[in-house]
Amino acid sequence: MNPIKNKKDLKATIDDIRNFAHAYLEKYNPSKQQLRIFLFKKLVKKKYNISNKKEIFNLIDVVINELMESKFISDKHYSDFKSKFFLRKGYSLNKIRYGLIKKGIDEKYINDSISKIISNDPDSDFFSAIKICKKRRIGPIREENNRPLFYKKDISILARSGFSYEISKKVLELSKIEFKKFCKML
Repeated sequence: MNPIKNKKDLKATIDDIRNFAHAYLEKYNPSKQQLRIFLFKKLVKKKYNISNKKEIFNLIDVVINELMESKFISDKHYSDFKSKFFLRKGYSLNKIRYGLIKKGIDEKYINDSISKIISNDPDSDFFSAIKICKKRRIGPIREENNRPLFYKKDISILARSGFSYEISKKVLELSKIEFKKFCKML
């Protein structure tokens, strides 16, 4: 049930897919799902004579499995790397989780990455919320007279960033002096 009738063409197609994958891996560090989507788009764009999408994905999966066996691609390492990167940017743990889900990472790798973050720093959400306040100039950075006026707006910004109500409230109630102390700890 080969999608391509001629075996030489099948081998050439798999070699082309492998070359596309290696070229992409030289530039980027993708997840398995991102690489799969890239290769599919590349094959559709090159207009190979393959009649069925399922057949295309079967060929792509063969190449991806070879890459995983040779350790060129790993969702576990991708999850660890991206979660640390997102944490440095000031993402909440919820936003990190959903960002990794959108990238097509398995739930077990996501849970491992989140638990590593929590074990290293149990207050990571609090410090991420402080980073967001500093970056967006909200909360304790505002003038004292304007803080009550913008409280709802500030708490909704933190909620959309994935922080819980308790953490958002805790950060927004900080005085400027305490906020500066926490900023120095970052």
